[in-house]
Amino acid sequence: MSFGVDPRAWPEQEARILRIFKRKAIHFLDIVPDRDDDFEWLALMQDHGAPTRLLDFTWSPYVAAFFALHNTTNEGVIWACNPAEIDKMKQVHLDKPGSFRKYILSGAGSFVWLGEPHAMNRRLIAQSGTFLVPAILNKSIEEILKEYPNPKDTLIKFIVPADKIREKGMRELYRMNITQASLFPDLDGLARSLAYELEFHWAYDPRTMRKTRK
Repeated sequence: MSFGVDPRAWPEQEARILRIFKRKAIHFLDIVPDRDDDFEWLALMQDHGAPTRLLDFTWSPYVAAFFALHNTTNEGVIWACNPAEIDKMKQVHLDKPGSFRKYILSGAGSFVWLGEPHAMNRRLIAQSGTFLVPAILNKSIEEILKEYPNPKDTLIKFIVPADKIREKGMRELYRMNITQASLFPDLDGLARSLAYELEFHWAYDPRTMRKTRK
């Protein structure tokens, strides 16, 4: 989502909103990230709904299935990437202070990086989360990965026919304790999880009043 911003303005505007968030978010945080850890700050922004260059991924296929199904009535989509193919193009180590700014935010090249900040927040841990991060902003991640040597083996799109499998899939994920409440371990997640609790019951289907098959 570009928000209608000219691609030429994105880097400067990204730096601006990052600066604003760092200055103001401290009043709402119990633990404040290091000022120079831009990746952790962006992850925190992403977690709370701010526009960032980070794309949410998860190491868990079950968590991916949940996000593809929970609000879908027709078709869901799961994108899968191959970390080995992504690492072949650009080896970037972000373990030193300022390295994320140097290699990613500076627009150092047309590549994508996969990883997590050193300090992970509760939601990222609960979701087995990671991020796919483009080093440039004038191309989509899909466009960047099409330039890789084996694009078909680097990013794969799976169509999930939610209209056919959502009911059974969501029920099985619920039994595995994969819910909004477990993936967002806070009051917001608990409140959002009640939407599915409304349509779920262990003994019967509240929509049809038929007993549930075990």
